[in-house]
Amino acid sequence: MSISARRVETFGTTIFTEINQLAQQYSALNLGQGKPDFDTPADIVAEMIKAAQSGQHNQYAPGPGIASLRHAVANHAARFYGLDIDPDQGVIVTAGATEGILSCVLGLVDPGDEVIVIEPFYDSYVPNILMAGATPVFVPLHPPTWTFDPDELRAAFTPRTRVLILNSPHNPSGRVFSREELSLVAELCIEHNVIVINDEVYEHLTLGGSTYIPIATLPGMFERTVTVSSAGKTFSATGWKIGWAYGHPDVLDGVARAHQFTIFAVHHPTQEAVAYALNQPDSYYNNFRTMYQSKLHLLMDALDGSGLTYRAPEGTYFIMADFSAVFDGMPRDFTRYLIKEIGVACIPPESMYSKGHVHIGKNYVRFSFCKSDQALVQAKGLLSKLRG
Repeated sequence: MSISARRVETFGTTIFTEINQLAQQYSALNLGQGKPDFDTPADIVAEMIKAAQSGQHNQYAPGPGIASLRHAVANHAARFYGLDIDPDQGVIVTAGATEGILSCVLGLVDPGDEVIVIEPFYDSYVPNILMAGATPVFVPLHPPTWTFDPDELRAAFTPRTRVLILNSPHNPSGRVFSREELSLVAELCIEHNVIVINDEVYEHLTLGGSTYIPIATLPGMFERTVTVSSAGKTFSATGWKIGWAYGHPDVLDGVARAHQFTIFAVHHPTQEAVAYALNQPDSYYNNFRTMYQSKLHLLMDALDGSGLTYRAPEGTYFIMADFSAVFDGMPRDFTRYLIKEIGVACIPPESMYSKGHVHIGKNYVRFSFCKSDQALVQAKGLLSKLRG
């Protein structure tokens, strides 16, 4: 007999846990989860150690986050995007972007509301919506260009639409949405009085000369956008789970109310280190993009010799690759084959689609390149066995 609450009875084990376990079982090279296999910069780690050893930062932090980090988030938004954020009323520090998204949904969405989700999507979005008693409405990106159909987007808006969740740079497709695309989203959200939850965790991971444009910078959108980001991707510190949400105090109020009873406060010494990290000079962010551009080329070189096809991503550290020329089956089937027989792990996207749209990604899997150069070179030899 099941004793789970109905709100979670459809939630299974996340695909990331499943693939990580399978990769470990078969000693496969893991290009699945977006978890760097190299460390956080040493000077940032040293700040966390210093904070922990100071004797002043090992008790509860303020619920909304420490003042230095809230100011650093506001300064970062002004520095890179020209946004004027109130550090006291317009920033909340969260337990990673995942908790930030959950607090946004719980604080802004009522039972019976509809939330537009662009798919494929990060796998926590839909469970968050369902736990809030709301209904997800799906708008797919169409491969191989990973663009949405404007008519399909328009049709998703109804009188019940409350929120649209936007992710750019987009996981898993690697798209960085253009100003034209964002302008259509903004136009529809203003017309229908819809709030945007903007997940920008890959904001500094733009590739090939692409430019990330926060939707909050578009006319009429700052007052209706909550922006969520984190330190995990930008500083190779996914285990620290320090994120933030920022925006106009009026739209952030509901998020703050939910956050205080979801997690209350997050790890204090690490907040001190992330406040330091956000103030890194431009050279850090430039070198960060250069590093990932190099890693992207290594993975593309590996894929070019495998028989898999792909579109070079504009952002994130992921590539969606089409396996239909080398394997006949669904993505989960191919992923298991790749792990067991080839020795490489990737992520199948079935859990990133609604049931009605899972066929759209039926030939694709996601590879991550947030790995050491040695691992990415090793991938070339392993993946070449696919063509053979």
